[in-house]
Parts: sequence; C-alpha cells; structure tokens
Amino acid sequence: MTDQTATLEGALSIRAALDSGSREITRIQVAADADSPAMERILQIARRRDIPVHRVARDDLDATGTSHGGIVATVGPRRMLELADLTLGERPFVAMLDGVEDPYNFGQAVRSLYAAGADALVVRRRNWMSAAATVARASAGASERMTTAVVDDPAQAVAALRERGLRFACAHRRDATPLARADLTGSLFVVIGGERRGISRTLARDADVRLVIPYGRRFDPALDTTSAAAVIAFEVARQRANIRT
Repeated sequence: MTDQTATLEGALSIRAALDSGSREITRIQVAADADSPAMERILQIARRRDIPVHRVARDDLDATGTSHGGIVATVGPRRMLELADLTLGERPFVAMLDGVEDPYNFGQAVRSLYAAGADALVVRRRNWMSAAATVARASAGASERMTTAVVDDPAQAVAALRERGLRFACAHRRDATPLARADLTGSLFVVIGGERRGISRTLARDADVRLVIPYGRRFDPALDTTSAAAVIAFEVARQRANIRT
C-alpha cells in the first residue's frame, strides 16, 4: 500500500464510498465465509463497475484490523472540493471541524452533522489518509457521503462564505448566546474547535454569533467535540424544522 491508497472497512463505509463516488475503489476483498444482503449488494455494484473482487480467508482480512465485518476495500485519496467550487442551495448549513486530533472523534462528529442535515463540511488541508478506515467507520459512512471542501485555515473559510451570504457562528463559552436563543435558521457557517485548543480568540471575536450550550448543573469542563457537534447540529435542525411546519 502506498501513501496514495488507504483501506475502508465494513459494509457501511464501502457502500457509502460506492454511492457517493468519494474515492476510486481499486479492489474489494471479502471473507470466504461472509454472506449478507448488504454485502451482496456491494458485490453486485462492484461487478457492474468492474472493480476486482477477491474472496480471501478471514484471517487475511484481520491484518487490517478486527472491525472489518468481513469486507475491506483498497481505495484512493478522498475527493474533496475547493471552497469556491462548493455548490450551496437556499439557507445552507455548512460546518467546519477544526483542530480535532482524534480520528474517531472526528468521524463521530461528522456522523452527527450529516444526520442533522448539514449541507457540507469544511476541513483544513490535512491528510486523513492514514485514518480513513477509522473516520469512515466512526461516522457510519457519513464522512464518505458528506460533501467536503478544503481550506488553508478557518479565517479563509469565514471570509469566503461570508461573501456568499453565510453568517459565521462558533462554539465558544464566553460572551456567547445560549444555543436555543440564537437564530440558526438562515444561511449559516458554524466552526467547532477541537477539545484541546478550541478556536482562536481572534476567530471567536470575529464571529457574527458565539454559541454556548447551557448545562443542567454546574460543571466546568467543556463538552467534547463530538457532543458539542451533535447538540449544535440538531438545534439547527430543530429550528429549521419549525420553519417548515
């Protein structure tokens, strides 16, 4: 395997990559004793697209890890957009995860954002190839399905998306509006920082709205990124659902 290839493990991740076209898939390996409707559907798609499929001993797949569920794909780099090429509809909800160091946490956060209806994800130009399998599995394939654009830094994304009419919101604990009191129904770009550093003070000061998640009791530590992303994403979804109804 070269630095231009990675593996995806499990039917959910591989099906997501097939459906979305997020990567070139060069080979699929399936355990000889594996059999399920979901896996058979993947193999049907692979055969139609002339993707090589190999039946192998389950022990051979275990070399990639123990969470493959009987199927592994060799894939190319994740296809990502430049921010300028991102297609946005009416009242888009775009999110950026910045400074998340654990690929499992990153994947879990993407899973919540995708499920809540985020239109696109923005990330720095960081190479996640070595963690592709972890991110995809933690996100239940959402990281492969989510439209994703790359930028050099969050400030670049803020400037570009503001020009396209999006308000900039960030998760921050000081001088912030309680989440449910903020109007999140319009075109929105939300930046959520990692657990260790959060986002910079300069970026927070520049926000159109700073969001704080109220706690139910006194508790000083900040929520982890996965929890914060889920709470914010589904508050956005709740407010937008109320508009539709």
